Amino acid sequence: MTRDSIIVFVCEHGAAKSIIAAAYFNQLAKQMGVELKAVARGTNPEHELSQSTIRGLAKDGLVPTESAPRQLTLDDLRSAQQIVSFCELPIEYKSIRTDEQPPFPTTEQWDDVPPVSESYDKARDAIIERINVLVDKIRSSS
Repeated sequence: MTRDSIIVFVCEHGAAKSIIAAAYFNQLAKQMGVELKAVARGTNPEHELSQSTIRGLAKDGLVPTESAPRQLTLDDLRSAQQIVSFCELPIEYKSIRTDEQPPFPTTEQWDDVPPVSESYDKARDAIIERINVLVDKIRSSS
């Protein structure tokens, strides 16, 4: 995949919101013929995916994009077309822009999504609503 073909979804634990977002983004992008792939990452990953996320995605006919939460890396940021964060990115990710490195991708923060632990359905619906807007914006800019 090239830089232009990866979207990185980031949440603190890499176990719920980013997993849901990546799964739904990949489904919608495929349906719409958008040549992008989403991955899920965490700034402070848990050891395993949220069970409510796994159950919710299974009920929705989807599977997680990752088998376990994965740490966000600088390579993830450098290889992405866009970053969508459900949490504040750590300062080390924000402060490394230098002339020696390629510019970082566009970053959006979706910090108004309800916690998955309170309601998978509400979190999923809020994520899907934003993903639809994001995919439409990507399609119209290509």
